[in-house]
Amino acid sequence: MPSLKDLRIRISSVKSTQKITSAMKMVAAAKLRRAQEQAEAGRPYAERMGRMLGSLAVSMADAKNGPRLLAGTGSQAVHLVVVATADRGLCGGFNTNIVRESRRLVEELLRDGKTVKILCVGRKGRDQLKRYHANLIIDTIEDIGKPRLTFEAADNLGRRVMAMFDAGEFDVCTLIYARFKSAISQIVTRQQLIPFAAVELEEDEIAAEATTTVGSVYDYEPEEERILQELLPRNLSVQIYRALLENNASEQGARMTAMDNATRNAGEMIKKLTLVYNRTRQAAITKELIEIVSAKEAM
Repeated sequence: MPSLKDLRIRISSVKSTQKITSAMKMVAAAKLRRAQEQAEAGRPYAERMGRMLGSLAVSMADAKNGPRLLAGTGSQAVHLVVVATADRGLCGGFNTNIVRESRRLVEELLRDGKTVKILCVGRKGRDQLKRYHANLIIDTIEDIGKPRLTFEAADNLGRRVMAMFDAGEFDVCTLIYARFKSAISQIVTRQQLIPFAAVELEEDEIAAEATTTVGSVYDYEPEEERILQELLPRNLSVQIYRALLENNASEQGARMTAMDNATRNAGEMIKKLTLVYNRTRQAAITKELIEIVSAKEAM
């Protein structure tokens, strides 16, 4: 049974941990508000661009000399998987869920005889994936959101992916990230970036889109092919930026929830340890009184 000193030290240690987790919860909550606003503001533009390019892609489906970002290389032998995670931990299962989905995709591709390359955005994804697929990781991009996440950082990543595609280093590129739904819910999402694939809509979004586009006829100027050549590379950066914004909001939401749970657990542990401490102290006092009374009677 631990001594009173050991219990006091442990209670003090848990209280210090509780102060840290409570402070981290408040910081994450403040960051979450800004990150959520950015993620929600970035959705309409990215979704509209994806839908507009999707409608253009349908009209260019039979074109023989369409843009490579739309038509692809004609092969699916080499896949690039971009795994977007956080640089820090202490955010519950946020990083683990993304890595689990990434491993599932990588193992599916390997079973199909594909060549896989992994580009990690965030240290935590690299640290977990290198245990299983260290030989597939080609590089890691760290601190992409410091001091704050900007479109320039996403554009640089998009340009790098585009340069690799132009150099023939891969045929298909898939981005894996966590889409923000709420502070307690993040949806791990796969999105094919190259060749371009139309964004899948939710049921309510499909209904809203159908309502707004009934009877609509669009004329494009200049030609569809030229528009696609100009917008497809930009759309790559836009979709990456949107994914990074969603990831950032998901990370802060997961961290706030995890730190809130940790603070509550620390409070419960302090109560239990205090109860044990009081009982142990009571038992020690009772024992001393018994010894004093016994000694007096013996005299």
